[in-house]
Amino acid sequence: MTYEWIKAFHIVFVVTWFAGLFYLPRLFIYHRDATDAVSRARFVTMEYRLFAITHIGAAFALAFGIALLLQAPLFMQQGWLHAKLGLVAGLLGYHGWCMKLASDFRRDRPTPSSRWLRWFNEIPALLLIGIVCLAVVKPF
Repeated sequence: MTYEWIKAFHIVFVVTWFAGLFYLPRLFIYHRDATDAVSRARFVTMEYRLFAITHIGAAFALAFGIALLLQAPLFMQQGWLHAKLGLVAGLLGYHGWCMKLASDFRRDRPTPSSRWLRWFNEIPALLLIGIVCLAVVKPF
């Protein structure tokens, strides 16, 4: 597979991953505000199903990202890539935090307020801006 094909698939799965991370916190907000057991159970199911595609997107985005690095190892000497990988590590941490929140909702444990979740929902957008700017502009 050529570098261009690997890059294309990397981008497709990054989009898939981010789609899940953009929508999961919104589901958490709706879940938090739900007042009846039927609605809460529905949100548990929706979160679980959305995580399936989010996990797949993350796994393949990372796999194709590693494949890109194997084909262009000199990128590992460039500062922009180190910064980008730092933001990707932050994105993995955010993904893990979403998993913990989903687990808390599923087990009826205490969860953050809707307001907190609305702020939490903005984190992947900030990470996306940083990652894309670093990958495209390569400022250092």
